[in-house]
Amino acid sequence: MIDPAAPSRGDTLWIGDDPRFTELRASYRRFVFPVTAAFLLWFLTYVLCSAYARGFMATKVVGNVNVALVFGLLQFVSTFGIALAYGRFAARRLDPLAAALRSVAASRPAAVAPSAPATAGREATEDQA
Repeated sequence: MIDPAAPSRGDTLWIGDDPRFTELRASYRRFVFPVTAAFLLWFLTYVLCSAYARGFMATKVVGNVNVALVFGLLQFVSTFGIALAYGRFAARRLDPLAAALRSVAASRPAAVAPSAPATAGREATEDQA
């Protein structure tokens, strides 16, 4: 944890210096990267089967419903499943870490940049000239 009295980069709090931030990023990556890779593999399988395994994809499952239609609908199901799983994961693992980081950031005032002169960025008018 960052010691509020410890020196930091200037007068600002660098949240990236906090080990909880590193843990937050690592937890996020441990979930997102494998799930993304699995979904892309699943989607690529669907596309390749549609292009090169037409006989398999045309196989009737029930009535006029074929394997291609089932795979296509399962793309939507898997997308919503991943979104649901991520929501639960974030609520359980990521949100508590983010809340702790917000409380650390709120407890230490951030540096305020010096304000620009009042006329900065304004065009000179004839009255001011």
